[in-house]
Amino acid sequence: MNYISNVLSQNSKKSACSLIPFITAGYPNIDLTLQAIYILDQEGADLIELGIPYSDALADGPLIQEASKVAIKNGVNIDKVIEILDKIYLKINTPVIIFTYYNPILVKGIKRFIAIISKLGVRGLIIPDLPLEESDYMSTVCQIYRIELILFISPTSSSDRISSIVDKSPGCLYLVSSTGVTGIRDSIDMNINYASKQIMMKSSKMIMLGFGVSNPDQVKKIMQSQVGINGIVVGSAFTKIFSGYMSDPTIDLMGSIKTFCRRMKFATLE
Repeated sequence: MNYISNVLSQNSKKSACSLIPFITAGYPNIDLTLQAIYILDQEGADLIELGIPYSDALADGPLIQEASKVAIKNGVNIDKVIEILDKIYLKINTPVIIFTYYNPILVKGIKRFIAIISKLGVRGLIIPDLPLEESDYMSTVCQIYRIELILFISPTSSSDRISSIVDKSPGCLYLVSSTGVTGIRDSIDMNINYASKQIMMKSSKMIMLGFGVSNPDQVKKIMQSQVGINGIVVGSAFTKIFSGYMSDPTIDLMGSIKTFCRRMKFATLE
């Protein structure tokens, strides 16, 4: 069962878009990561994307790269993230997606890693640097352990490339909103229309959109554009709130996370 696709599908049937906050595990520290996850769960996040910090995070922009740097300095690695999952998986209702690069999984062992996170309730896995040509084995192992492997599609991908990714994808797809790395953008490149229409012509798979979505107005514009987006990932905007706390620890961090999550969630329902 593709659990992540099912969440996206159920919300789409209600004319709603799923909200998928992204946070880096261990930033600013593990305790605040745990508190933030509980807040996101309580405030209506449909899915939570939890990033494993990595020193060579090529797909991430400056905010998330800095978050990874701080988390790694705090001693957070793949094993610490497993400890976080162990603490939360019986306490939250929101399904978790793990975002990680390929090398940490290879070091841990693909089957071993997938088996562990599956046992701890993880429902989805995103690996931005997973070569499509090497995705078959990863996809097979994920399916055995009932984890949905989510493949990336770039807005500049050719029709043939999109077809190849769609054919290999076991479930939903992650459409990158623009070229380049993650980060807050003033506007979303609506060239995603072409890529999303290509996907919809080739399959009925659910589509989540990420990289740059940072405010409710952007969410509303995406939903009104009829581009077939079923879920929206918001990462750098949440990370910016954590970064503000790093600069000024007197701010109400959890209050800020709560307020922003509510605003974004409300936008997905309009």
